[in-house]
Amino acid sequence: MNKSLALLVAASLALPALHAGDWPMWGGTPSRNMVAVASGIPDDIHSGKFIPRTETIDPKTTKNVKWVVKLGSQTYGTPVVAGGRVFVGTNNESPRDPAQQGDRGVLMCFDEKTGDYLWQLVIPKVGAGKVSDWEFVGLCSSASIEGDRGWVVSNRGEVICFDVKGMADGNGGPFTDEAKFSSVDGKPVAVGPKTADILWVADIRNELGIFPHNVSSCSPVIVGDKVIIATSNGVDWSHLNIPAPLAPALVIVDKNTGKVLAEEVSGVSKRALHASWGSAAFADVKGVPTIVWGGGDGLCYGFDLNPYQHPEGFPALKEFFRYDANPPEYRTKNGQPLKYATHDGPSEIIATVIVHEGRAYMAIGQDPEHGDGVGMVSCLDLTARGDITGKAVWTNKSIGRSISTPSLHEGLLYQAEYNGNIHCIDITNGKILWTYATNSRIWSSTLVADGKLYCGTEDGELIILRTGREMKLVGKPEFFSPIYASPVVANNLLHVATMTHLFAIGK
Repeated sequence: MNKSLALLVAASLALPALHAGDWPMWGGTPSRNMVAVASGIPDDIHSGKFIPRTETIDPKTTKNVKWVVKLGSQTYGTPVVAGGRVFVGTNNESPRDPAQQGDRGVLMCFDEKTGDYLWQLVIPKVGAGKVSDWEFVGLCSSASIEGDRGWVVSNRGEVICFDVKGMADGNGGPFTDEAKFSSVDGKPVAVGPKTADILWVADIRNELGIFPHNVSSCSPVIVGDKVIIATSNGVDWSHLNIPAPLAPALVIVDKNTGKVLAEEVSGVSKRALHASWGSAAFADVKGVPTIVWGGGDGLCYGFDLNPYQHPEGFPALKEFFRYDANPPEYRTKNGQPLKYATHDGPSEIIATVIVHEGRAYMAIGQDPEHGDGVGMVSCLDLTARGDITGKAVWTNKSIGRSISTPSLHEGLLYQAEYNGNIHCIDITNGKILWTYATNSRIWSSTLVADGKLYCGTEDGELIILRTGREMKLVGKPEFFSPIYASPVVANNLLHVATMTHLFAIGK
C-alpha cells in the first residue's frame, strides 16, 4: 500500500459513524452523486394551504407531509440531514429572534422527526451589497456534518465550524464570542439555547485576499482532517476586472482549527469568467486521494489531496490534470475570443462535478441572470493510460447551460438544463435516451431515490419521474413558491426546501 492510500484509509477509519440513511453534506457523499437509498416515499403529495393572514401552512390541508416549517423569504441552501437534525441556509426575513432584525445570512437547525426549531446561526452581511454579499440572498452554502460537528461557508466567505447541538448543551468553545459575532452595530446580541455554538471561525476571505463575486456559495467536503472549499473568488461589479487574480479559488483548511493547509496555485482566479462557485468532489483514483473540482474558468481540475511546499514557502495543491469543459468553438470564433455572458460564449462550471467508478461527469453553465446559451456535458476517464489524466470519454453539446449537479444511477446520468429540460443520458456513449420538458426554469439538481427521479422548478413544481431508459411521469406536486434548492432524501423522508418553507414528506 502506497503512502497516499494509507493516509486515505486512515482518514476514513477516523470518521465518526453516521446513520446509514443520513444525507450529511451536499451530494450526500464526497463523490457528490445525488443518489439516495430509500423506500416508501409517497408520490401523492399536497403542500397544503395557508392559514388566513399568516405564513403558516395548515397541516390539515396537506397530504403525506410529515411536517412543514417557515424559513426566510429566499432559500438557496439545500438541506442536509444528519444525527436527527436538519440544517438549511436561508435569509432573515422571517426572524426567529425578534432582536435580530434586518438582512442576515441564517443557518437554521430543526429536529428531523418533528420539525421543531432547535437553533440558528445568524451571520451579518459583508456590507458590499450585490458585489460580494447580495442583499437578502441569505446563506447559500449547504453545511457538512460529521459526528457532533458541522462546517459551513458563510455569506461573508468565512469557514465556520459549529456544534450540531447549538447552545442547548452550553457554549463548548474554544470560540466563546457568539454574541459579538452576530452583532451588526457592535453591541453584543443576546445568546441562549436557540443560538448556534461556534467552535471556530476561519476568515479566509480577509486572510487570503479573496474577492467573492455576488455570494459565497461553496459547500464543504470533509476528508480526514481536511475541509475542502471553493472561495467564490471572481470579478468585480463591472464584470471586467478581477480584483484578486492571485488569490486561490480552492483551499483546504484544518477541520479542527481552521488553519489554511493548502491553496490552489493553478491560476484559476486570473482566468475567472465570473466566479468559482462550484463545490469540490473527492475520490480515490487508482489508490490516489484526488480532489475533483470545476473552476470559475470553465476547466475541471484534479488535485492531490496531500499538499506540497510551494517554492514561495506555503503549502500548495499539486495539479494532476486540467480539462477544458468548453469546446474550442465556445472560446474563440474566427480567431477572436468570444465574449462571456453571450449566447455562444464560454461558461464556467457551477454545478458540482460528480465522480463515479473512476470517471467524472460535469455540465457547464452561467449565472441564471445571463439567460440561455450553449453548453456541454462531459464524461472524463480519470484512470486513462494508468495515470490521472482527465481524458474525455464523450461529450454532448446538445445540452445547454446548466447549474444543476447530475445524478448517476444504474448506467444512466440524469442532467437538468437551465432551460427546463431534464435529460436521461446513457453513460456508455453520452447519447440522450429521453428528455422531459418542465416548461419552467431549473436551478435545482436532480436526485435519484426510491426508483424515482426528483427535480424542483422555478414554477414551484416538484417533478417526479420514473428512473430507467423509458420516460414516465409519476407526478408533479405543486408548491407555492420557487424551488431553487435541490430535493434530498434521508431516512426515507423527502426534504423539499422552497424559497419560503421546508417540507418533510413521507408516510
